[in-house]
Amino acid sequence: MPQTTISRRKIGVFGGAFDPPHKAHIALAKTAIEALALDELRVIPTGQAWHKTRSLSAPEHRLAMTRLAFAGVPRVVVDSRELERAGPSFTITTLRALQSENPDAQLYLIMGADQFAAFRQWHEWQAIVAIAIICIAARARFDWTDSHFDAYKELKDRFLTLPMLVMPVSATQIREALASGNQQCCDDIAFVSDMVAEPVARYISLYRLYRNPL
Repeated sequence: MPQTTISRRKIGVFGGAFDPPHKAHIALAKTAIEALALDELRVIPTGQAWHKTRSLSAPEHRLAMTRLAFAGVPRVVVDSRELERAGPSFTITTLRALQSENPDAQLYLIMGADQFAAFRQWHEWQAIVAIAIICIAARARFDWTDSHFDAYKELKDRFLTLPMLVMPVSATQIREALASGNQQCCDDIAFVSDMVAEPVARYISLYRLYRNPL
C-alpha cells in the first residue's frame, strides 16, 4: 500500500507594537493566511520593544485593540505571551517557544519590507531563519543579485515574498493625527475609522488614547 504523507501544520507569526492596529495590519494578515495556506496565524503584540525609542501604550490597551481588530479574521489567534514576559521582547525567544509547543509545525514569520531592511540587526537573526521561513510583504519580488541581499544568498530558500497593495496608513500617522490637538477630529470616530477597524476607533475614543503629543 502506498504510504500516506502527513503534511506539516503551517503556523504564521505576525508581531508588532499594534499601537494601534490598523487596516494595513489586517490586510497583511489576510494576505498571509491565504497566500501561505496557514492553518493558524499568531498575532503577537510586542512587550518591551528593544528597538523602539518611544514608550508604547499600556499593554492592556494594545492587547484589547489587537483583539478587536482581528476578531473577524478566521484562523487568527491573538497571543499575549510577549506582553506577559519580563524584559525585552526578542522574536527568537517567541519562535523557540512556539517551536517547542508545536514540534511538527512549520513556522512562517510575517514582516514588512521596512522590517526586513533592518533584519540583520535583529537578535540572533540567523537562528530566526533556521526556525522560520521569512515572509516579506512587498510590492515586488526581491532581486537576489542586489548586493543588499549578500548576507542571505545562501539562505534565499528560507525567504518568501507576499504581494501586497500599497496602503497609505501607519500607526505613527494615526497617533500624530490624534495628538495634533484638533479637538473636532479627536472626538469624531469616523476620523480614524478610515484607518482602523470601527471597534478599534471606538476603543481609542472611549479611552482617549493618543491625545498627548508624541
